[in-house]
Amino acid sequence: MTERDVQNWLDEYGRAWVNGDPDQVVRLFSDTATYRETPFDDPMRGRHEIREYWQNNAADAQENVEFTSQIWAVRNDIAIAGWQARFTEKATGARVELDGMFRLVFSSEQGAFQCTILEEWWHSKES
Repeated sequence: MTERDVQNWLDEYGRAWVNGDPDQVVRLFSDTATYRETPFDDPMRGRHEIREYWQNNAADAQENVEFTSQIWAVRNDIAIAGWQARFTEKATGARVELDGMFRLVFSSEQGAFQCTILEEWWHSKES
């Protein structure tokens, strides 16, 4: 796994968020992937739960999304990355800024470069 592999994955993740496309998001994950939004939440398991989360919490709830990311470290199959996002909450019109980090574990099984574990930590500011 190279930094380019990870950056390509992050770029696609960002495009999926900007486009509000949960189907595009789940293609980035293995069938059995886990996705933990915060350290205190139980992880979502598998593409179905990840897709449902993205549909309800991003596609249906956010618009005018912007996303950037930076790779901080890559070692073996693990990557650490920072990310920033801005979006408008559809329900309230509030503008939200997020600053976070990912711990990502990847697999290249069956020729596809997919995330098997995503753990994130983030802070938000609303204006």
